[in-house]
Amino acid sequence: MADSQNPLRGRGASDNPVNRFEGNYIDYDLDEETGEKPAPKTQLIRDATQSVITYNKSEDIGFNASINPYRGCEHGCIYCYARPYHEYLGYSSGLDFESKIVVKYDAPELLKKELSSPKWKPQVIAMSGVTDIYQPVEKELKLTRGCLKILAEFRNPVGLITKNHLITRDIDLLCELNDYNCVSVTISVTTLDNDLTGVMEPRTSRPKRRLEAIRKLADAGIPVGVNVAPIIPGLTDHECADILEMAAAAGASHAGYTIIRLPYKVKDMFVEWLGQHYPDRKKKVLRKIMDIRDGKLNNYEWGTRMKGEGNFAKQISDLFKVQTKKLGLNEQNRYLTTEHFVRSTGSQLNLF
Repeated sequence: MADSQNPLRGRGASDNPVNRFEGNYIDYDLDEETGEKPAPKTQLIRDATQSVITYNKSEDIGFNASINPYRGCEHGCIYCYARPYHEYLGYSSGLDFESKIVVKYDAPELLKKELSSPKWKPQVIAMSGVTDIYQPVEKELKLTRGCLKILAEFRNPVGLITKNHLITRDIDLLCELNDYNCVSVTISVTTLDNDLTGVMEPRTSRPKRRLEAIRKLADAGIPVGVNVAPIIPGLTDHECADILEMAAAAGASHAGYTIIRLPYKVKDMFVEWLGQHYPDRKKKVLRKIMDIRDGKLNNYEWGTRMKGEGNFAKQISDLFKVQTKKLGLNEQNRYLTTEHFVRSTGSQLNLF
């Protein structure tokens, strides 16, 4: 990574670390008037991939198939574990990840083609398994909405997770899916602190709006839960109980959590970010993270990478169990079904 930079307004990262595959440092030109690096404008880059459903074999991820029209995420969450994926595209996991958004403009059409194929075995599809399907550009492009229309047409079950209030725009389609027990929604809430959200997750919906989204979805009868994620020891862990309480009050029926993961260059960017915004807490946060990661800032081991290990990780786990039981969360397991799947209803839906 280059020398430490000043925080950039509206962005999570402040710089572009070297791509670990290509060894390139992608610099940005200095502003002639201020002499500082301006926050890069968002660029949309066409993705020519001829498939939209991807598959994973991770032992600790609860889905096999997923779809996402976007690679890279304008939300700019500094801790995002998906940042290193951008390096496979020849970009950086820093500012490139949140400003160079690779778009599958024909995602709905590709999805319809794949679901129509005899090779498709109906199963739950996850949306937002990596980057957020309701990031700001979705408001204009409506590709996530287009995919939901296809899923509703085929009655294929889908689980969605997002940090963006924009999901409430698609309540009509979510209700249509829910008629066939084909949808579940999870809203991620990291913190209730607006100021912290503004620098840690700069282009996400603020906490109040996320709780409002839970309420709107619950009022529409859509199964909705909260994901307290990621919990950042020494920075947000003290908020877990309050987040769960407010989400339950808004209508959440289920809850989950993960602890911060810092793969590859993400750990370097996170350390720099702490120094920029929370220098007084930096040592404490890093020490606590290492306490649950066997003395390291990241652990890649399946089964422990999501929750951590050790006494502090157990404290978080115990608190979560007690609080969810107290609030009546996770009392009923709801399984999405493929029994209503139809290869095609024959309707000519307008994707956009």
